[in-house]
Amino acid sequence: MIGFIQDHAYRIEDYLSAGGIIMIPLIILSVLMWALIINKAFILRQLYRKNMSRKKAAEVVKADAFPDQHEYKGITALFITEFLSRRSGRSSIDKFILDETVMSVVASLDKYLAFIGILAGVAPLMGLLGTVTGMIATFDIISVFGTGNAKAMAGGISEALITTQTGLLVAIPGLYMRNFLTRRAENLKQRISSLGIYLKRYV
Repeated sequence: MIGFIQDHAYRIEDYLSAGGIIMIPLIILSVLMWALIINKAFILRQLYRKNMSRKKAAEVVKADAFPDQHEYKGITALFITEFLSRRSGRSSIDKFILDETVMSVVASLDKYLAFIGILAGVAPLMGLLGTVTGMIATFDIISVFGTGNAKAMAGGISEALITTQTGLLVAIPGLYMRNFLTRRAENLKQRISSLGIYLKRYV
């Protein structure tokens, strides 16, 4: 088992070294992107769990009592808690506060999604940069040794191909996850917007 792990570790090391200097920012970009994806997925998952019904939310608002944090932890409880912490006690003002709370919670659901999309979009461009540097290295070798030294040329070609491949491997799942998380966030936004309209009659 240890030998198997060591063998794969050496292969990964060879793969990264063959990709050249561009592999360093690509790896950093990939780690940062996946850290944000995992963080956002965990947050959205928590917001889907232990949600209270509209009827219960209305009862909590009328009673002006914060929801039980042990029983309710979803997006509805978060929204109600945020609204009650801002509430003024005057119906005309509270309706504006309710709208403001809806906008605030909806905006918070988009946090990191745009940045994840940017990182996923930059990855293939970094791979393309690696392609250019690899081809430049190849042409430099050709200009010195001609086309007869295939082994020397292989280093530049492999750098060009590996960085392109790595950029695509980072970008494709990154864009998929960004769209997946965006859809989940949009569902929560619609739920909060609908809840805000529903609760106005109880404010």
